Amino acid sequence: MLADIAHIIAAVVIASGLIQNGAQFVLFFVAWGALIKRPEETPETRLWRQFSPVAPGISLLAPAYNEEATIVESVRSLLALHYPNFEVIVINDGSSDRTLEQLVRSFELEATVRRIGDTVNHAPIRAVYTAPHQPRLIVLDKVNGGKADALNAGLNAARSDLVCSMDADSLLEPDALLHAVGPFVEDSERVIAVGGSVRAVNGCRIEHGRVTDYRLPRHPLALMQAVEYLRAFLMARLAFARLNMLMLISGAFGLFRRDAVIAVGGYSHGTVGEDMELVIKLHRRFGPEGKRITFAPDAVCWTEVPEDLATLGRQRARWHRGCLEVFARHGTITFKPHHGALGMIGMPYILVSDVIGPLVELLGYGLLICFWLLGWLSLDWVLALYLLTFAMGTLLSMGAIALEERRLRRFPTAAGMVRAAVAAVVENFGYRQLNLFWRLHGTIQALRHEQGWGQQRRRGFKAGPTPVRQTV
Repeated sequence: MLADIAHIIAAVVIASGLIQNGAQFVLFFVAWGALIKRPEETPETRLWRQFSPVAPGISLLAPAYNEEATIVESVRSLLALHYPNFEVIVINDGSSDRTLEQLVRSFELEATVRRIGDTVNHAPIRAVYTAPHQPRLIVLDKVNGGKADALNAGLNAARSDLVCSMDADSLLEPDALLHAVGPFVEDSERVIAVGGSVRAVNGCRIEHGRVTDYRLPRHPLALMQAVEYLRAFLMARLAFARLNMLMLISGAFGLFRRDAVIAVGGYSHGTVGEDMELVIKLHRRFGPEGKRITFAPDAVCWTEVPEDLATLGRQRARWHRGCLEVFARHGTITFKPHHGALGMIGMPYILVSDVIGPLVELLGYGLLICFWLLGWLSLDWVLALYLLTFAMGTLLSMGAIALEERRLRRFPTAAGMVRAAVAAVVENFGYRQLNLFWRLHGTIQALRHEQGWGQQRRRGFKAGPTPVRQTV
């Protein structure tokens, strides 16, 4: 009897793994098809580049909380972007370190007067800083209210039709805005948001706020994250965008129509998943009108990934908690045909892969071993689950590497591709299982309604001591 129950549980675990990995393979083939069919540059985009002086204005919103290690290089890289009409709005969200002082000193800023709207709510702004020789740069110093609150302050201060939300500790490639704004130009009536790719900057050579030499991270933990980012962005998000159900535009880099964001009330408070929350709100409000939320794989943003397990664990638990918070708010549209692909495919995918999947997979690893030790299950069943999981995970990562090389050709040498391929194999032996524990921790945090971001350790874009970056 107990052996029969053990076999049923094993079958459920293996079936769950097949469903999740099968869905990932479907996404891979959809992404590959989108990449093959998508021309390098459409005639409309070439024409737009020729007449770029009439490009739509963009306001870049960069919330900053205790970012003294990276803030100056980040802002310099933003000011050097290849785009004719943009402003950079840095929102210092009540930092307790020298973030504001670094900005004021490095860019010779002075307090000024600037009219700030009140369309969306946010904590009070204490001062506005500008400099005559840096007309594109505006710095808002406000009372701490969290990232969503800081972005809302930036929305009120913005003077462009398009707003770009990003992290202040990230670097955009010089042509990132040119690529990201392309879908708006090609389909101005329907496109309301565009997400960009995020890559791990660890190991790269950086000069004057730009990545001048792409190199894979040497740190093993960062290397596995670099491969993971390829799988998450170039494969999954490209596929979701192709199906018009892209559910997440990373807070590190996304371009939005300002009026659309304001129409849904701006960024929501009370969640650490404010980036995903905004995209779902846009889908629910504008999806029935035929509006599109898409993805630009060539628009690249570089971010520093954690190189210690404690920081990475806090990050992944926070990400998962944010996802669960968003599902709790919008899960009612699951399997609702009125919401199109989002309701019938996107939200069920979150239910299976993020709400149920991690718990089933984690229990599966433990229970199958226990059943084998108790003699209720043969070793063949246990090995079947592990081999299936490892093989499919490796194939998916290899596919993401192939997509990256097909589109952006980021691997300058064969050795680089070999290192990435090795990481795609190794990540299945320990790293993937650690992620499951971190996601379980995020689930517990969500059930406890915990808020806050925890501490994040960053080295910054220059060699030196590792500062402690606290976020709330």
